[in-house]
Amino acid sequence: MSSLPRSALAGGERSSARFVPADPAKVAFTGGFWESWTRTAREVTVPTQYKRLQEEGFLEVLDFDKPPAPLVRPIQPSGLSMQHFFDSDFGKWIEAASYALKSHPDAEIEAKIDGIVEKLASGQMADGYLNSWFIRREPEKRWTNLRDLHEMYSMGHLLEGAVAYFEATGKRRFLDVMIRAVDHIIDTFGTEPGKLRGYDAHEEIEIALVKLWRVTGDPRHLKLAAYFVDERGRMPSYYDEEARRRGEDPAAYVYQTYAYSQAHQPVREQTRVEGHAVRAMYLFSAMADLACETNDPTLKEACDRLFDNLVGRQLYVTGGLGPSASNEGFTREFDLPNETAYAETCAAVALGFWTHRMAQIDLDARFTDRLETLLYNGALSGISRDGEHYFYENVLESHGQHRRWTWHYCPCCPTNIARLLTSLGQYVYTAKDDELAVHLYAESSAELDVGARFVRLRQETRYPWDGDIRLRLTLAEASRFAISLRIPGWCREARLSVNGEAVDLAAATAKGYARIERSWANGDEIRLHLAMPVDRLYAHPAAGEDAGRVALRRGPVVYCVEETDVGTEPQRLRLSAGAPVEPRFDADLLGGAVVLEGEALEAAASGWGLDLYRTSRPALTPRPFRAIPYHLWANREPGAMQVWLLEA
Repeated sequence: MSSLPRSALAGGERSSARFVPADPAKVAFTGGFWESWTRTAREVTVPTQYKRLQEEGFLEVLDFDKPPAPLVRPIQPSGLSMQHFFDSDFGKWIEAASYALKSHPDAEIEAKIDGIVEKLASGQMADGYLNSWFIRREPEKRWTNLRDLHEMYSMGHLLEGAVAYFEATGKRRFLDVMIRAVDHIIDTFGTEPGKLRGYDAHEEIEIALVKLWRVTGDPRHLKLAAYFVDERGRMPSYYDEEARRRGEDPAAYVYQTYAYSQAHQPVREQTRVEGHAVRAMYLFSAMADLACETNDPTLKEACDRLFDNLVGRQLYVTGGLGPSASNEGFTREFDLPNETAYAETCAAVALGFWTHRMAQIDLDARFTDRLETLLYNGALSGISRDGEHYFYENVLESHGQHRRWTWHYCPCCPTNIARLLTSLGQYVYTAKDDELAVHLYAESSAELDVGARFVRLRQETRYPWDGDIRLRLTLAEASRFAISLRIPGWCREARLSVNGEAVDLAAATAKGYARIERSWANGDEIRLHLAMPVDRLYAHPAAGEDAGRVALRRGPVVYCVEETDVGTEPQRLRLSAGAPVEPRFDADLLGGAVVLEGEALEAAASGWGLDLYRTSRPALTPRPFRAIPYHLWANREPGAMQVWLLEA
């Protein structure tokens, strides 16, 4: 592999007939909303996360030449320690840092990555196996418990980090280490005689293998990804056989059902999103990748069914998902509790991976609408405005008991949100041989290859606070191709023009994208206006937690009310059905944001004394209220918060 060039896609290059995401390093956020967030991620989040890995004793597990120290994370009753998958955190951090390095070189961060890589390389076993837990503590138990111990999950995240680092720097060391690890996995797993017919219960390696194939062009890498997806759910279950070999009763499995790992039936037969939310989203992301790369319609059809089930029955209004802490995932349809919502940050990030991939197969705004929702709400809420405090769970209601933390017992979410933010440019634009697609709106400039054409696109907007968007093209010469712009599903009134000439949106729009095909010239200008009234949202009648309640949204941003803004617990407020709610830009709110203001009614507690119940309703008194973007909550004084307000 030594001859592999830095930008190689070898035989793994995608067909030019398919959309390909923009190189994040060639998308610059030049101002506004995402410039601030991505700069913070690059300058604050990435460096402080490395510091946390040091302070919390994570990096010690890579000292292969020393006897293992006492556990940083003890063994749980399930037999799992968080330390079993510390390697995954190194992989995600390296991936996040690599995206930042590609556009903003940083010798200090690069040296830190090289240090981790050398430690991993020094500990790798002769046959290519690489997992710090098993190499240092239980080498005899490797590959004996795929159900519980995350071996390939960790290797997958290391592999994604290796691919990103190679693409950012051209350095092959880490990539070669991980290719050796993949060679070992290929030698160990599969349907051939003598191999184990297993697959990791925590999906992730599948995504990484597709990324590796796109770099190497080695068909074995894509074949292995397909094997892991196709083998999942085959009966009798490999996990039962594996448990018996360990001398355990499969019926004693702590989660009772392999739906927890989406391994209860073959993936093409699944119709309902079940189990652990992050695992599900990683699996569906891999299925979408394989559907794209292998032209497998059965995987695309399964993804469509599962997506419809998630969006129509199990997704929070913020784009969060997974209501239950007990399985970190799904329960029953329409079970969407607010105060006990789990809605793990990792799950929202992984849903972003899936929706983005689906939109590359099928340019349909139903996918990118959900991507946008989670970006501005249920994923972004997982990181503080200062870039170094986090939420694992993203509740929609609190009585003040929720606080952001600097690190977590299981710190999977910080590095996940970091890699999303540092790679954000790829989600804004995609292109293929005859078409450029604009999925998200943000002050930015991008350099894109539309087939053989080089296109520079400049986007000017104050989105999401304002719905006016201007795009200007720079071309070496006039050229004919299409530009597709998403018309968000929340928008009920839009206007589009090219060089001042109106475009018939109804005629131009299909599946939520307005497609303009014409001969484009240097300096051409597109203008898009998206009306942004304040919307009142109501939940499906079966979502009982939200009965009699209303949520506020403006554009893609969902709002909440915090106690610090209204002087009382928002749970006491009632919003009258006809009461006006007005937007106002507040430059002093955490870097500037549009807030919503109006008058609400407060249920007064005065005069109740020690009475807990009465035969008369509480008195309602008018008082002003203010709602802020949900992603900004818990960044100021502690206090209560609510998304779904009672409606009078």
